[in-house]
Amino acid sequence: MVVGLGNPEPSYAGNRHNVGAMVVAELAASEGVNLKRGSGRLARVVSSATRLGGRRAVLATLTTYMNESGQAVRPLLDYYKVEPGYLIVLHDELDLPFGAVRIKQGGGDNGHNGLRSITRSVSSPDYVRVRIGIGRPMGRQSPADFVLHDFSAAERTELPAILDQAARAVSLLIAAGVDRAQNELHRP
Repeated sequence: MVVGLGNPEPSYAGNRHNVGAMVVAELAASEGVNLKRGSGRLARVVSSATRLGGRRAVLATLTTYMNESGQAVRPLLDYYKVEPGYLIVLHDELDLPFGAVRIKQGGGDNGHNGLRSITRSVSSPDYVRVRIGIGRPMGRQSPADFVLHDFSAAERTELPAILDQAARAVSLLIAAGVDRAQNELHRP
């Protein structure tokens, strides 16, 4: 289960906070699948089943706001009968420099409200995170304000390569597991 975090409205589409959802869109495009709005229990999910890394996978973005991500993730896991250990969440990370992509198994939410909501709803922090560095704001801008602004023009020129790197990290995670993916992605 691959879930890209972000906020749902078009006005948020280019925000730093939506980089996880951008990666899922990149994965869907590269796999030639269309993400479709769910209904019933999956009404808060836009998803599609596909194959990644030689395995069955579900790609999903959410129609909830970031702070309510768990309200969509829990029903998604229940519907597909997926345990939290098989959940991969893609999200923005203030504590990584812009463009860095890192994989983490479990852990705290580090102040990220989307992760906090998911951890609460699935009753476990033991899911995989693909952390996409957005850096910290310069000067006096608050982090909350920073994440809700679009990437700068200079950052947008680098963004396609970063999205591609994060998408390849997800495929490697699924094909080879966390340890190997971390070893390959995190080496200097």
